[in-house]
Order: sequence, then C-alpha cells, then structure tokens
Amino acid sequence: MAFNSEYTITPKINKALVEIERVRGFLDAVKLKDDWIADMQKKALILESHHSTHIEGTALSLEQAKSILEGKKVKGVSRDDEKELLNYKKAMDFISRYLGKDDPVSEGIVREVHKILVKGVRGENADPGNYRKIQNYVVNSRTREVVYTPPAPLEVPHLMREFTEWINKAEDASPILVAGIAQFQLVHIHPFIDGNGRTARLLSTLILYKTGYDFKRLFTISEYYDKDRPNYYQAIQTVRKNNMNMTTWLEYFVDGLRSQMTEIQAKGEQLIKQDSQLQKIKKIGLSKRQEKAVKHLIIKDRLSVNEYQSVASCIRRTAQRDLEELVEKKIVKIVAKSPTDPTKHYVLL
Repeated sequence: MAFNSEYTITPKINKALVEIERVRGFLDAVKLKDDWIADMQKKALILESHHSTHIEGTALSLEQAKSILEGKKVKGVSRDDEKELLNYKKAMDFISRYLGKDDPVSEGIVREVHKILVKGVRGENADPGNYRKIQNYVVNSRTREVVYTPPAPLEVPHLMREFTEWINKAEDASPILVAGIAQFQLVHIHPFIDGNGRTARLLSTLILYKTGYDFKRLFTISEYYDKDRPNYYQAIQTVRKNNMNMTTWLEYFVDGLRSQMTEIQAKGEQLIKQDSQLQKIKKIGLSKRQEKAVKHLIIKDRLSVNEYQSVASCIRRTAQRDLEELVEKKIVKIVAKSPTDPTKHYVLL
C-alpha cells in the first residue's frame, strides 16, 4: 500500500502559508547587503547545528558551539558532543549542494545524510547510513516509558521506498507542507537505530532548499523546536493519537516556520532602515569617530559619553566635544532629567 498523507488545510495553516510566502517575496525583492547575508547565514548555521543536536541530548552551550564551529579548541566539553555538532554542520553543507536542484529526494540521499550525522559519534551500533535490523523504541527520557514503537525492521525498506516516491510525486501540495509531512514521516518510520530526529529535520530542510524555499538559508527551525520542546513532542504524538491525521502537526510546523520568517523580515527591514539612516548622515560630513558612534546609535538606539569613548576609542573630553557637534548638527539630542543626571544619554533625532 503506497504512502498517503492525510490532513486538512485549516485557516491557521493557510494564514501561516500566506505569511511565509509574503516573507519569501520580501527576501526575493529587496536588496540586502551581501556581507549582512553572509553574516546572518553563518549565525543561522551555528544556531541550527547547536539547537538540532541539543534537542537530541548534547550539553554544549550556544557559546561553546559557536567556538567549536569556528574551529577553536574548547576545554571541558564532551568529545561526542563536539563531534555530533561538527557532523551536523557537515550534513548541512551536504544538503546545501541541492539548493534549487531538480534531483529527486532518493533513499540514497537520506542515508548519506544519516551517515554524515552519526559517523564516529556515541552509540557504536548506530550503523551509519544503513537501515536498522532490530526493533527500536521511542522512550520518554524522564519516565523511561515507551511512548512509541516504530514499525518492525523488515517493514523499513519498503516504507522508505514508498515514502521517498511520495515526496517526489507530491507536486500538488505546497513544498512547505511536503517538508512538514516528510519530517514527521521519517520520525514515524524511525528507519535508523539512532539519529532519526536530526535526519528528519535535515530532510525537511533539504526539501525546502530544493523547491526554492531556502529563504537565503537564514532560518533556524530547530531553534524554535528546542525552545518549545514539550509542544514539539506533543504535536508529533498528536498525529498518532488522531489516526495518522497530520493536521495538528502541520499547524505546528508551519507556525514555527512562520515565526522564523517574521523574525527574518524584521531584521531585514531594520537593516534597510539603518542603511538608509547612515547614508543620509554621511552626506552631512562627520569625522570617522562620529561615524562609528552614529552606526552604534543606529543599532543600539542610545549612546552615553562612556559608550562613545569605547566605540570611538577616544578620551572623555573628545567624546563630549564630538557629541556636542552632533547635537549642533541636529543629528542627535540629549536625553536627561537634569544637567547632572547620571543616566544622561544621546539618541538620534
């Protein structure tokens, strides 16, 4: 029996899809600076790698993950955690090769993603890239209760074959919904001994990448799941409770993506506004110190004399004189309750 997904496009799903498409259009239409895009992509890769592995049990902090991914040596961390993080980045790099490509999503690609993820990490029996040959179980990490028994190992090969065939034929559905369904279904089949959650999230991202929904690789959907884990797990379990109807899960999935997209658009709009402000101010004619301070003000909204000294690398008297000039040129204004107010600061006009 071929795989078939059952769901209803509810008003909640439809609204989220419309908002996601709006942000997609925004990202396609606006000209964002290449260096900003590159910086945001780097941050997104760090966040996605950290949060997706953190969901599965790594104990690294975000700062530790950032340092490791930047090639720095971090003391006092589990080498398994470090390897899992680095493997996830490699897997992200692997699926990035398929951006906008027409190649079908094959079992081979899914297995290669899994192989990259679990090679050389904890769980010597993970069997990288190969389907499981034993029964596995999904266990509540707190109570140790079995919450789900996946299909028998003999069923895995044909379930995966039918599943990947469905992905490549699902032309009538939104690629976003296909990505959401694929994420759930891989977790449901649980084809590997370990690493199913990470593989499923990467498969979902791969489908988005292939179908033109890469959003400039700025989204970090695993961050949303990691910060909302109880609801994430509940949304997955609800499908099984609802006789495999995926509506509730898809509502959760698209709302998570919508939330991410809204944040990305807000950051993009802020960048455009900041750049516009800076270009206007540059025409007035400022010193390099003042330009640095104004850039800081555009981002941070406020600036004290002490902060000016730090940003512009100057003595206090120079900072005060520079700020007085900016006030005279009507670029900034003073915010203070009295001349001796210790909270005195400057804001852009």
